[in-house]
Amino acid sequence: MAGYVCTIAGGKGGVGKTTTAVNLGAALQEMDYDVAVVDADLGMANLGPMLSLAPEKSLHEILAGEAAVSAALTDAPGGLTVIPGEQSLEAFADADPAKLRTVIKTLRNAYDVVLIDTGAGLSHEVAVPLGLADGIVLVTTPDDVAVGDTVKTAELANRIDGTVLGAIINRATRHTDVASIAEQMEFPLLAVIPDDPQATTEEPLVLNAPQSATADAYQRLAEALEGVFFSGERPDADVETILDDEWFLEDTEDDSDGDEDSGGVFGLFN
Repeated sequence: MAGYVCTIAGGKGGVGKTTTAVNLGAALQEMDYDVAVVDADLGMANLGPMLSLAPEKSLHEILAGEAAVSAALTDAPGGLTVIPGEQSLEAFADADPAKLRTVIKTLRNAYDVVLIDTGAGLSHEVAVPLGLADGIVLVTTPDDVAVGDTVKTAELANRIDGTVLGAIINRATRHTDVASIAEQMEFPLLAVIPDDPQATTEEPLVLNAPQSATADAYQRLAEALEGVFFSGERPDADVETILDDEWFLEDTEDDSDGDEDSGGVFGLFN
């Protein structure tokens, strides 16, 4: 049976799409699924540097007709397989996003899950992986602009008949107004990922800091999506958002005065 293709998307750069793809992939790999992660951010590829990889071939070379898919498969931490991209403008200019369809078709026949990491914005190169996916997970931070751009990405996905599974709020704190953000979304809120800068600078977090709150959140997200990927389950409006109050208890010592009025996560889920 062909594998499940999930595109990780979001309208704004720097919200954690690559981090989400890497950690979701590593968590699923730990659950004994074979996972491939593709860096389809053709303009700002950073999957390779994030994992300190030195691949022999890149996705850009495949899309330029200069390499086979098999030549670009690269071993990554935790047993992941990744296809990194390149960061040069020359490689970007030569890459044809339309050829991504063939790449993903090849990978879905060889892996249980294929995760596509996308770029920011609403360009053609972003629309292609949205249309190729069986399901789309959107990533945003609490920033108003990021939330608005994520909603726009969902609208684009709907126009090309993409299936939005839901969104995650990345880098949340106890002051994040989850209720307000959720009200702006016409799709499920899958998870609230805590900001945990002290955990580790080495990715994947789920391998290098497995006891951290952030790793716990990604592991729970992987478990929740397992049913969607492999049993045909579908998140709906009544989906239970992955969130644990204990993730935020040690945020900062001076938060106590603002708990009652913050409108943040505790106000929504307590």
